[in-house]
Amino acid sequence: MAKPSLVLLPGLLCDRELWRAQTAALGSVASCQVADLTRDDTIGAMAERVLAHAPARFALAALSMGGYVAFEILRRAPERVERLALLATCAAPDSDERARQRRSAMATLEMGRFKGVTGRMLPQLVHAGHVHGAVGEVVQAMAARVGAEAFLRQQQAILRRPDSRSILPSIVMPTVIGVGDDDRLTPPSEAEELHRGIAGAHFHLFARCGHLPPLECPDETTALLRHWLQP
Repeated sequence: MAKPSLVLLPGLLCDRELWRAQTAALGSVASCQVADLTRDDTIGAMAERVLAHAPARFALAALSMGGYVAFEILRRAPERVERLALLATCAAPDSDERARQRRSAMATLEMGRFKGVTGRMLPQLVHAGHVHGAVGEVVQAMAARVGAEAFLRQQQAILRRPDSRSILPSIVMPTVIGVGDDDRLTPPSEAEELHRGIAGAHFHLFARCGHLPPLECPDETTALLRHWLQP
């Protein structure tokens, strides 16, 4: 029997390294590919790029901004998605305050001051226990690779994304929703809204984890996805 195809979507300022542990560990049970979400400035264009490079049918796992792209894929080609995993993401648009913060970050960038993920920002992204050491270093290295121009495109796309709450009841494929208990960007309450909106979805809370479960809790994330992939 052929292995299922698994498409993994990174978040803002993340690249394939976000999913490195999962692609390595799940290679025996799925054909994995990590999408590039750095080249487009709308969620729609990101979704079209993913669909153009994805197999005809696939399981879809997404984190944060990747979740916004996943919702757009479900608008455009729901018949191609066999399973759905949504980590550290939400269906609602930004609050006014969050949108203001994004525009402020973009304005700083346009003045030529892109600093990637600084040490001061890391506690907003990962649990305090992961700020110093390998996880923090990986997060900062990813941001540096993604770079200023892609960051600006991604923020523009996020700001203009549609409200996806209305499509939640139409999601009927096997779905898992995961979030860190210390996620400050998309707190558990937002994941719980997804859980309430998607019938039959499984909810998983990562302990001592911030916004990046695939890096902060790699074995737990892998186990969650492995179970989700089982027919």
